[in-house]
Amino acid sequence: MLQPTPGYVSTARPATLARWLWCVAALIVTMVVVGGITRLTESGLSITQWKPISGIIPPLNDAQWQAEFAGYQRIPEYQQLNRGMTLAGFKAIFFWEYIHRVLGRVIGLAFALPLLWFVVKRRVPRGYGWRLTGILALGGLQGAIGWWMVSSGLSVRTDVSHIRLAVHLMTALVILAAIVWTALDLNDLAHNPLARPARLRPIAIIALLLLAAQITFGAFTAGLDAGYAFASWPLMGDAFFPPEVPMLTPAWINAVDNPIVVQFIHRWLAFVAAGALFILALRAGRGTGTAVVLLVVLQVSLGIATLLTGVQIGVAVAHQANAALLLIATVAAAHVIGARRR
Repeated sequence: MLQPTPGYVSTARPATLARWLWCVAALIVTMVVVGGITRLTESGLSITQWKPISGIIPPLNDAQWQAEFAGYQRIPEYQQLNRGMTLAGFKAIFFWEYIHRVLGRVIGLAFALPLLWFVVKRRVPRGYGWRLTGILALGGLQGAIGWWMVSSGLSVRTDVSHIRLAVHLMTALVILAAIVWTALDLNDLAHNPLARPARLRPIAIIALLLLAAQITFGAFTAGLDAGYAFASWPLMGDAFFPPEVPMLTPAWINAVDNPIVVQFIHRWLAFVAAGALFILALRAGRGTGTAVVLLVVLQVSLGIATLLTGVQIGVAVAHQANAALLLIATVAAAHVIGARRR
């Protein structure tokens, strides 16, 4: 069995790092919620330039507001959908996109600056530096992905690409999952200096992949406005699947680009993912497993409510926020299993 070197005093502070990472995770959940509001209020294209540094300062006078509004008036969304919008209306959608971008910067600083301090003070346990640096790099990439998504709606389309939207959301959730897993490893290390990182077990991999697929189709549903196609459940109108749905060619593209097919897949893939998550919860046991079960039930209920309310913003945002919480619980359950067998 590994033993600490006699006389060696570590300066690492895994418990402190774990608490810091949980705070960053909370910020990311908030970011997911604000991102959902931004999408549902059609605010995502209100800022037509990417200014990573100077963009933190909002318009401060009428001339600056008019300049921002003029930029928005040049894109297809305004010209085809929102022509005649007032400056007051523009300020309302600008608000959510601005908050979304500012929160992204806040998360970046909340991760990078403490990490730098921990490294300088040698507070990072051995073997965790590369992992935290990788998460930081992925966060930087996420900023570029966000602009890549927005740019898809500035020239030809009247909205952003739903595929790029899904990539943007899933990258955020991968970062969230990595942060949660690392925080749990650090917490174990704080209680046992000889603890090794947990490992992903097959059932955890299957559950996480199915959850990721379901969330991806949720992003497709949001990006295509597919939630508005049928406001009924369990049937879509009067049928399990509408018989006269215009189909695209090649056939496989319907699963990505056809709003009705995407809504259909999102409806029923939920129960396949729920089955895998229930099995994971049983393996994890009480506590974490119970949280997974409760959040799965709540998530399915919110999904149905989102349809039945005609995608009412409050319900839809709760559905997206709960998806992030369910991911955290799923990662925690996977960690319990992986730590138990190491």
